[in-house]
Order: sequence, then C-alpha cells, then structure tokens
Amino acid sequence: MKTEQLHHRDHFKNAVYPSPFHSRQKEHNQLREWSRWSDYLSVPAYWCESMEYFSGRNACGVFDLTPMIKHRVSGPDALPYLNRLMTRDVGKIKPGRVGYSVWCNEQGRVIDDGTIFHLEEGVYRICSQEHQLDWFLTNTLGFDVKVVDETHEVCGLAVQGPTSCAILKQMGLAGIENLTPFGMASFDFEGTRLMISRTGYTGDLGYELWIDPDHAEVLWDRLFEAGENRGIRAMGSQALDLLRIEAGFILAGADFLPAQEAVRPTHTRSPFELGLGWLVHFDKGVFNGRQALLEEKQNGSRYTLVKLDIDGNKPAKDSFVYTKDKKYAGTVTSAMWSPSAKASIALASLEAPHGQVGEELLVEIYYQRELKWSRVMAPARVVKDNFWDPPRRRQTPPADF
Repeated sequence: MKTEQLHHRDHFKNAVYPSPFHSRQKEHNQLREWSRWSDYLSVPAYWCESMEYFSGRNACGVFDLTPMIKHRVSGPDALPYLNRLMTRDVGKIKPGRVGYSVWCNEQGRVIDDGTIFHLEEGVYRICSQEHQLDWFLTNTLGFDVKVVDETHEVCGLAVQGPTSCAILKQMGLAGIENLTPFGMASFDFEGTRLMISRTGYTGDLGYELWIDPDHAEVLWDRLFEAGENRGIRAMGSQALDLLRIEAGFILAGADFLPAQEAVRPTHTRSPFELGLGWLVHFDKGVFNGRQALLEEKQNGSRYTLVKLDIDGNKPAKDSFVYTKDKKYAGTVTSAMWSPSAKASIALASLEAPHGQVGEELLVEIYYQRELKWSRVMAPARVVKDNFWDPPRRRQTPPADF
C-alpha cells in the first residue's frame, strides 16, 4: 500500500476511515448523510431507501462491503484450527468455495456468524460483522497457524439483483455466468487480480467483488459504466437491511447478541436457537461449545427464531409477541413491510415451546400517525419458507436480464 494511504489510515489520527470508494459514494450520496460501520464511513441511503431496495430486487444494487471485518487464516494447521473454532465441518469447504458458519464460546453461545472463503489450500478468509482478532488469536494455542486482520487491505462491493450477472459480463469478465452459488473465481483487471464470489446478503442473484484498495475507484467506474443500461444504482445499508429480512438472514446486534458483548449470558443465543442447527456438525470431533450444544440438543432449547407473516400493513418493529390467549411468547427482532411479499413480515425470537410452523400468534404493534400513537394486536402466523427465494438465485448460468 502506498505511504500516503498508510498515513491516511493511521488508527491514532483517524477515528473513522473513508472507504476506498468514498469519492464515488460522495458523488451518489444525494442525502449527504453518513453513518459508521465498524471503522469506516458508510451510507445509510444515497437518495431513497425504498428505490434503492427496488434496484436490488428489479435491477442491480451496489453496496460497499469494505467495512466488513476480514481475517486471513493460513498455515499448516489452518484447517484443524478452523474446525476447532467453528461449529461446522470446514473440511467440506473446498478450495475456490465459500461456506457460511457460526462460532461459539464454551457455553455454546454464538459469538458471531460469517462467511469462510477457502482461497487456496491452507489459506482462508473469514468475513464477519464484528472484530474477532482477539478471540481468533486466543484459540490459536497449540496450532501452527497465522491469523491476521486484513480489513484495510481488501475492499469489496456487493453487486446484487437480476441484472448483476449481465453487468459483469458487460465488463468483459468472461465465464462469470458459469460461477455457481458459493463459488469464486479470479480475473485479470486493470493490472491486478479481481476476485468475485457468487455470494450476497439479499437472497437473490448476486456477487461480491474483492480487490485491493488502489483499484477501488476504477472498479466502481467500470462497473457503473457497464450497468448504465441495466438499472445499476448505489445502495445503502437501510435498503440492504430490508432485502436481508425478506431473505430470512440474521444480523448480529439485531437478531442475536454476540456472546462476547453480553452483560447477561442468558440474553445470548445458541445456533439451535437461531435456526442454525444445520451448521452444528457433531461428527467432526471437538469444537468450541460442543459439549454444551450436545446437552442442548438432548434437553431442548430455550428459544426459537421464526419467520412471521403478520396481518395488516404496519411494520412490527420492536414488538412483543403473544399467544392467542394473550400470554407472552417472545419478541420481534427484525421487521418490515415487504413490497415483494406484499405483507408485514418479521423475524422473532420465541420462548419454547412456541415457534412451530403454523402456530397462530398475536403481535402488539404501536405506530404513530400525525403525532397520535395507536396500538393494534395483529394476528400472525409462523411460516416455514423465506419470503423471498427466487429460482434465479441458484440458476447457472443466470438469465441474461
């Protein structure tokens, strides 16, 4: 990295960093509002949260992923180390593939979730919401492995929506249409290597583009030039939040409290309590939290994370959930009015034994109109499927929209 860039990213002189894409974000940011994501400036909405949402569903939305925390794990013991750290069998993630996972403390409570990129034999990248370096280094004891935080060395863009593949082809990235979900490939781009993974946080066709910061601006420019006739738009975090709720994806700090940040351990959640039991592989050997999770599987969980279809059109943000006879059952963790599902939808954490698919519940919603607060007890149902899961998400090659 150039000397001036290192100075620009001096932690002791900068409380928050501009992204390598900042100059381009600034041009698109009509609202002139900025938020903080980890150590970086981020954009809540560029011009209209709702229209940015529709760009992600009907054309192509571009979201800056640079602030996502990125750790590189390498060395002879990289795989056994990750299998000790993660709940899933990392050995099933082959080179050139990406896998989703969670990691827990010894009590079986989720510290964070993220994606594992198997870059090459013995080299992995873990992308997560929260800083994890201290925890990752603590767990290296006894392993011949190196763990470094490379957040500032890699920048990224999420390119999501039905026209995303067509735009990347227009950029001249030959063969991108053959990339399967959770696959990744590298391309020569402007004198450097551009890594692209068919991943995303929207539940739709989409890709994530990873490149060194020196080439961030040219990547943005080439991408938007290629997408000019295919509805490409910059997309902020508010629109992305709507897209991920429709897809049923959880968010740290909203749908669960990271175990390392909890004052009260009883307020944390296990993978089973987040609907992620499929990520717990007991047959791979010892891993953090294994004994506690075995006991939970035998004795039952305290909570269940469910998807709710709620009557009416009022978003159920921060609402209590009750049984039909008005006994407390749980709380809503994420909610929205879904333009795609044409319904009020939510993710909710319910106390056992509630949460069976088809269960009828009541959601207490408060909303304000012209300074007047109103309360409604809206009927709701626990549903099985995500509210957005189009076939194009898996189709290979994708249709040329």
